Amino acid sequence: MASSKRDHLVETALTLFYEQGFHATGIDTILREAGVAKMTLYNHFKSKDELIVAALDLHDARFLEWFAQRVDELADAPRDKLLVMFDVLEEWFNGDAFNGCVFINAAAEYGNCNDPVHEAAARHKRLTFDYIVDMAKQAGSVDPRGLGQQLLLLQEGAIVVAHVLDAPIAARQAKRAAQTLIDQALAG
Repeated sequence: MASSKRDHLVETALTLFYEQGFHATGIDTILREAGVAKMTLYNHFKSKDELIVAALDLHDARFLEWFAQRVDELADAPRDKLLVMFDVLEEWFNGDAFNGCVFINAAAEYGNCNDPVHEAAARHKRLTFDYIVDMAKQAGSVDPRGLGQQLLLLQEGAIVVAHVLDAPIAARQAKRAAQTLIDQALAG
């Protein structure tokens, strides 16, 4: 029972943080929405920041699993998967719940690189980078890290443009640029 209360609290907090921001979402709002007492929060977390890290970790696992699954569903060849990533981004951008990237938002609100919240956001971005590098290796890139960095920059830029400018076609534009980079990287 305690675990389910914890899980519900983290789920509720994640939803509120994503919709309203981290600093703008108070503990009382989270507790009210989750229907739990303050004691429940402090039985599981020492602070709001610990709750934020738990929410980010939950979203990290879910998002990366969803993203990789969608890429695998849409393409078989590693080279194709590198491009299909941008189609998956476009799906996400066009979804009802798109409100930017919770990890970019967290890093922006917690700018100190040593802050545990910032570190959780950075961890997600490193895992995303590793995923892209792995696909670049499988596709035969002679410099998979370099290609991975370029594609990550396009992906992150598309996320920001889609959110800030309400431009869901940002993924399509990024995909065009990615095609050029992939062609160059895999030509040799």
